[in-house]
Amino acid sequence: MPDTVTPEIDLGFMRRALALAEKGLYSTSPNPRVGCVLVREGVVVGEGWHERAGEAHAEALALRAAGAAARGATAYVSLEPCCHFGRTPPCSDALIAAGVARVVCAMEDPNPQVAGVGLQRLRAAGIAVASGLLADRARELNLGFVSRMQRGRPWVRAKMAATVDGRIAAPDGSSQWITGPEARRDGHHWRARACAVLTAGGTVRADDPRLDVREVATTRQPWRVVVDAHAQAPGAAKIFCGPGALLVHAGHAPEGLPDTVAMLALPDGRGKVDLGALLREFARREFNEIHVEAGAGLTGALIAEGWVDELVLYFAPCLLGDRGRGMFSLPGIETLVDRLPLRIQEVSQFGTDWRVLARLATAASEPGGNAG
Repeated sequence: MPDTVTPEIDLGFMRRALALAEKGLYSTSPNPRVGCVLVREGVVVGEGWHERAGEAHAEALALRAAGAAARGATAYVSLEPCCHFGRTPPCSDALIAAGVARVVCAMEDPNPQVAGVGLQRLRAAGIAVASGLLADRARELNLGFVSRMQRGRPWVRAKMAATVDGRIAAPDGSSQWITGPEARRDGHHWRARACAVLTAGGTVRADDPRLDVREVATTRQPWRVVVDAHAQAPGAAKIFCGPGALLVHAGHAPEGLPDTVAMLALPDGRGKVDLGALLREFARREFNEIHVEAGAGLTGALIAEGWVDELVLYFAPCLLGDRGRGMFSLPGIETLVDRLPLRIQEVSQFGTDWRVLARLATAASEPGGNAG
């Protein structure tokens, strides 16, 4: 069958593979989220999804479930089967050894170690291969992994909770809670899928947040990272309790922090933290998605420097007026022509609050896709 043909039956099984891949939303990092369905004569004979790094990949689990029934079957995989030895053996070799007759994958693997080679190996073994089916959905599921492989930095998602008039705190600084419990619970979903939650020292001093995941079930907690140029966040802050905390400063050695807190100096030469260097460090540590929960200063700086890809904005049905604190500090915007355009992805309601998902409308916002 030609690679360009995508019959309805293929769509149905690929949707199932993508649904399986999504089961690893909170757990697979630094690996991509992948699902696999093995079908023989129209019947599913095996399926699997990758749960965490170091454990069996989706194809291996599906083959294990299918056993001898895998011979002559079609494998629907949400990402190109790997062809290199990493934490586990190559999945392309396993599919060949099992006698699979056809492989349909949603997208090629952006990892330079794979990047089409896995599909070439399957074709060389006489297996029919089709690629590109539901590629946009597969890419959305792994935006962070694609970004790290293609741009050398994670996908950065910034979350804000504000009133309808765009205020994140009252004049006295109070901000808990602007939104209701349903919106806050949804916010934990975005934390859970991230590799790290990023905030600022000012937010730690003002709100003393924990920034861990509590409202959704997860087997993995993201790192909690504090950008604090002058290391003024108190050592007793909740965010520093327990393992998985990192303080990033500009060269001022912090004192009084728990021994479990990791520290990193990334000065930019102007007394601040080099945010670009921080994102490159995140990529070096194999972080795919970064979730920002900070005030107007850090969030605005990340937006101004072009590091934010996506915004998760919650709006509560209330007003705080002109004296309330704004959402973003964006220096340099003087006229309407300097505005930063957004593309609205989705609008949803949670309790009495509204969530708007938006992306910065720049070509750099979507690795490997059409940003428009």
